Amino acid sequence: MDAGDAPARPDTPQVEPRPARFRELWTWATKPVVRMWHSHDPLDAYALVHMASAGGDALVALALADSVFFRLAPGAARTHVALYLGLTMAPLAVAGPLLVPLLDRGGFRRAISFSAAAGRAVLAIVAAPHFHSLLLFPSAFGLLVLSKVHGITKNGLTVAYAPSQDGLVRTNARLGRLAVAAGLILLPFGVLLLKLGGAQSVLSLAAVAFVVCALLNLRLPQPKPAPPSGDEVDRRGRVPSLALPAIGTAGLRGAIGFLILLLAFALRRSHEPTYWFGLLAVSITAGGFLGDLVAPRVSRRVREEAVVIGALLAGAAGALLSAIAFGLPFLMLFAALAGAAGEFGKLAFQSLMQRATPGGAQGRVFVRYEVVFQLAWVAGAFLPAILPIPFRTGVLVLGVCYLALGLWFVLRPALQRSGPEATPAP
Repeated sequence: MDAGDAPARPDTPQVEPRPARFRELWTWATKPVVRMWHSHDPLDAYALVHMASAGGDALVALALADSVFFRLAPGAARTHVALYLGLTMAPLAVAGPLLVPLLDRGGFRRAISFSAAAGRAVLAIVAAPHFHSLLLFPSAFGLLVLSKVHGITKNGLTVAYAPSQDGLVRTNARLGRLAVAAGLILLPFGVLLLKLGGAQSVLSLAAVAFVVCALLNLRLPQPKPAPPSGDEVDRRGRVPSLALPAIGTAGLRGAIGFLILLLAFALRRSHEPTYWFGLLAVSITAGGFLGDLVAPRVSRRVREEAVVIGALLAGAAGALLSAIAFGLPFLMLFAALAGAAGEFGKLAFQSLMQRATPGGAQGRVFVRYEVVFQLAWVAGAFLPAILPIPFRTGVLVLGVCYLALGLWFVLRPALQRSGPEATPAP
């Protein structure tokens, strides 16, 4: 036998071709999406819709993020950010009155979700070539309005597609995890496009994501009407059983707004690198993702109200700990803990609200509490936006607020037994 025909030695390692390894990696990465695509579960179909919506929103946020804060001096940034915070309530003021009658009727939830996605696709296409003109502002405002419309409608569709009322925490947590995953998948492409073609290219990619979201809505089955039974609801959407959890959740949302703006301006004043803020933003998101992972397991053992109390006390502990040193590791740890606490509270309240809201009142209830929590976030963020609060002072104040609200939750039943007064529903 010729030397060129000698068989390969058995101990020679066989290197897998690169295309085959890439195909295996791609198959592994896309397996969950493929499974949801082929599934007959309506919740899987809606999960794809929510992923596309969340990915598009993340790209819009990326395109707009570099246009205000980091290009301005700290004093000028305060004025612009304070103005922006005031304007963040406007989308709800526009979307709320339109959504209430449609969601109360219950039959328009799928159509609203489709319209929100299609509208955002059109606005992103319009805004992309006019990023440096005045046309960007009404387009961006419209994108914010329709994003709020999707978020509020999500509560109604989650109730319709969830396997059972007892599984609402798990369902909301799963949708939260998938939203984060969609953002993580699309943001690297968005960053690459931002470097190569600017924010206009990122908005174009966001438009593609919203088109996909609109098309995926067409696969959703018509949701069943919500049952009329549930807690008592007044004309303004107040539910008495949600009063206490709503206060705690509002406190958590306000704390997140306060923390984000406090960190941003503290880092600007201390001349820390910009990537610090990016790492802290990632830490908050990672904490929220951790909350999505842990919350369903906790909810099997304890009531939702207890989850809110635990989240408040955990936030207090993290805030007081991070005040010890102004260092990146401490700040990342606290940001992750605050993100997890906020997500715990949000998931617990969402499940309570969705379970307690009867058919014919979803619009009133969902819009009311979304407005309450948005106001809480803006109020929390407004203080460090307009006042030069030192970082350690701000974190200590935040920790004390966490602790006071958590203790009030714990002690309130005893206080109610000793006095006749009751707290009005938010």
